[in-house]
Amino acid sequence: MRQYQLQRLIDQPIIQTSDVNPTIEGFKVLGAFNPAACIFGDEVLLLLRVAEAPKAEQGTILIPLIEEQDGVPTLTIKRFPEPTEPYDPRVVAIQGKVYLTSLSHLRLARSRDGIHFTIDDKPFLFPARMDESYGIEDARITFLEDKYWITYTAVSEHGPGVGLAVTTDFKTVERIGMILPPPNKDVALFPQKINGKYMLLHRPMVSEIGKPSIWLAESADGLHWGNHRFLFGGRGASDFNFAWEGGKIGAGPEPILTDEGWLVCYHGADQTHAYALALALLDKNDPSIVLDRSVAPLLTPELSWEREGFFPNVVFSNGWIQWPEDSVKAGKIWVYYGAADSGVGLAELSKE
Repeated sequence: MRQYQLQRLIDQPIIQTSDVNPTIEGFKVLGAFNPAACIFGDEVLLLLRVAEAPKAEQGTILIPLIEEQDGVPTLTIKRFPEPTEPYDPRVVAIQGKVYLTSLSHLRLARSRDGIHFTIDDKPFLFPARMDESYGIEDARITFLEDKYWITYTAVSEHGPGVGLAVTTDFKTVERIGMILPPPNKDVALFPQKINGKYMLLHRPMVSEIGKPSIWLAESADGLHWGNHRFLFGGRGASDFNFAWEGGKIGAGPEPILTDEGWLVCYHGADQTHAYALALALLDKNDPSIVLDRSVAPLLTPELSWEREGFFPNVVFSNGWIQWPEDSVKAGKIWVYYGAADSGVGLAELSKE
């Protein structure tokens, strides 16, 4: 993939946390980042991950989550005394149970030029099921069979799984439910059937044995997935030159079909949890065949707003668009990326 370059179009974030209003009275927005992206009509649409939390109370940890009340999933706030020992402000273990200190949902943003966005005040998808009780995160959008398939990470006390929703107009949305159980995330659907099958990339999470890696799966109906196969993993464990992807790896947006094969954007993280972006190329008729991969990251956290934020040293993409042939930007690929879990940057992918 040496012929590809990924260059920032703008050296400032195009969306910042301060641009987004909280959904809930008494909450504050901690981050607006990691957007899915698509072209819908004459607009570019982003589905932002918006993380919100109750405003702090001194000496107290406030945990927003969905709990069942009279059989109905309902937003609640748990209150616990603040630990006296240092703790992670994002994830806390209290009384033997792990909680997130914020609740994420998906928020729609719209733009005519792909740079200047108007952000809806209300969520597009808000946690509404017990398997989403800790939040909805990091969506991907794939246009397939005349509708937009939205995959997202659904987080609960049982771990992160993969949810699916579909829409045709981005006004109404049908929630299909969980298509891959915990622990799994980073699902990207291919935008067409291959050899009569729906296909997707996903990332099972591992514990004592193995490292996070990208897998391939297929389906006859787009709902029930099987024939899971390892595709590729990080090379940093055996080669220091690839330390940038030695800690974590996962698929980004939906693959794009090119003359050479399926182009895949993916993220890698090193042992310090610094994230970078890279590319892979898969065979167009058999995407289980990896034809090529980046030997070095195409984008790393370099600017202050990419290095400092809610989660520092992160560039993470789960949304890109390819401008249509009738556009003045015909054929250009714009990559939207989350920066430090606090804002959104924009880069352009091009060939030398």
